Amino acid sequence: MTLTKANIIDSIYNSTDLNRSQATKAVKTLLESIKTTLEFGEDVLITGFGKFYVNVKKERRGRNPATGENLMLPTRKVIEFKCSSVLGKKMNR
Repeated sequence: MTLTKANIIDSIYNSTDLNRSQATKAVKTLLESIKTTLEFGEDVLITGFGKFYVNVKKERRGRNPATGENLMLPTRKVIEFKCSSVLGKKMNR
C-alpha cells in the first residue's frame, strides 16, 4: 500500500487533538517547507528518518529510443534521499 498525503492527514487527525482542517494545514505546511528548502538547494535532514538533498546531474549523451538519434541531455537537478542508519536498521531486521 502506498502512503498518501490523505493517509498522513488521517493518521495525524486520529492520533492528536487536532481537527481535520488543522491536520491538513500542518501536513501542507510541512511539505511546503520541505519543497521550499530543496528549491533553494539546501538539504532537509529529519533525524531518525533520513536526508533529502539536491544532486546536480551533469550533461550527458543520450539516445532517442524511438528514432535512434543521438543527443545531449542537459544538466538537471534531482532530489535524492539517503535513509538514516536508524531507519536502515529497522528495514533490515
